[in-house]
Amino acid sequence: MIVMINGAFGVGKTTVANQLLSKLENSMIFDPEMIGMLLREMLPASIRESEASTGDFQDFVLWRQQTVTTADQLISLYKTTLIVPMTIRNIHYFQYNYDGFKAIDPDTYHFCLMASESTITDRLKKRGETEGNWCFQQTKKCLHAFEGGQFQPYINTEHKHVDDVVDEIMSQINMQQS
Repeated sequence: MIVMINGAFGVGKTTVANQLLSKLENSMIFDPEMIGMLLREMLPASIRESEASTGDFQDFVLWRQQTVTTADQLISLYKTTLIVPMTIRNIHYFQYNYDGFKAIDPDTYHFCLMASESTITDRLKKRGETEGNWCFQQTKKCLHAFEGGQFQPYINTEHKHVDDVVDEIMSQINMQQS
């Protein structure tokens, strides 16, 4: 099984993913951001500038390919359930990853966590992010992209305890599996 946890930076993806570990047997967290950081360090400036001039490593073709390939290898080698927290607002990139994951494991689920801009801003500050950094710069862009309905199902995390969000995810997974 693959469980994608999407949403803006600061919405609670990592917290939810960590809680899901205790609910899903034989599971691990696979964070595609690690692949992006590796590529950002490894690729020459000319490639970084031509493919990802925005500074977003998701613009690298290799990031999308390696995210799916790495998921496939993790499942093949370790026979594990993957919990994949990621902020992915570009619908084409999302679809590439989702379709790739679904080809690896038909039991692939996606959930987009939502909260208000002020709640996300507060959460980013609480986790020590510097105002104005990348995470803050992406908040409005993410919320705008997620408004369109293309990233369903949505789970509102506003004023909810992480256990309630995890229970909602588990309930939806169980309903879809039956």
